[in-house]
Amino acid sequence: MKLGVVGKGGVGKTTVSALVSRAYARRGWRVIAIDTDSNPNLGVSLGLTLAATEAVPILPRSLLVGTGGDVAADELIDRYGTMTPEGVTLLSAIRVTQAGAGCTCSGHATVRSLLGEALADQAEITLVDMEAGLEHLSRSGGTLAYADVLLVVMEPSRKSVITAARTVALAEELGIPRTYGLGNKAQLPGDAEFFADVCAEYGVPLIGVLPYDSGVVAADRAGTGPGSGLGDAAREELDRVISALDGMAAARA
Repeated sequence: MKLGVVGKGGVGKTTVSALVSRAYARRGWRVIAIDTDSNPNLGVSLGLTLAATEAVPILPRSLLVGTGGDVAADELIDRYGTMTPEGVTLLSAIRVTQAGAGCTCSGHATVRSLLGEALADQAEITLVDMEAGLEHLSRSGGTLAYADVLLVVMEPSRKSVITAARTVALAEELGIPRTYGLGNKAQLPGDAEFFADVCAEYGVPLIGVLPYDSGVVAADRAGTGPGSGLGDAAREELDRVISALDGMAAARA
């Protein structure tokens, strides 16, 4: 399954990407996580030190993967993949290190070609942690055009749900089979009711609501990765979301 994690800035995409990747890895699945943020931090959330995260090699710009391309998927993963303490192989697609260096379009093209390649021999789950905004869905061809599922992470605000609704519409135009909203940072039970009501109002299919978890916040602040602080309530809801995704993948197969 190829899974994209998207949403407006500040909703917790990278934290959710790390938690979902970690949950799949702990179930014994082979997982590749691709960080497409120009300020990449997914490695830290997957248990790498900052130094190790910054040492993750960046995928070369304009690299095309697969038949007729520059490199096969297995070669690319061998050269550029980094195994994290959470058991997830990390690829870093984009990093801005110099002012005025130009756009990152070619890096997104590399990710699109990688997702278009058959990765069954390399990973059972390929997760892409996208940069904030909607540009990756509006680019020519769409960075996530080959994704099977989009998870749109939302905080408990109407603007966040509206962004999710716009994402659902763009994903449908790209032909992405399934798009779901995932509530995050929820103060229960009130925020769960908010997500249910407002997602229904704007036509956003809601797959789950992750509660605010002080342990995740504390672990993130300590730089140990949010998974190390995950509490029971958040873990149970995350497991429910993963089981729902697994059921959809099995049904599609």
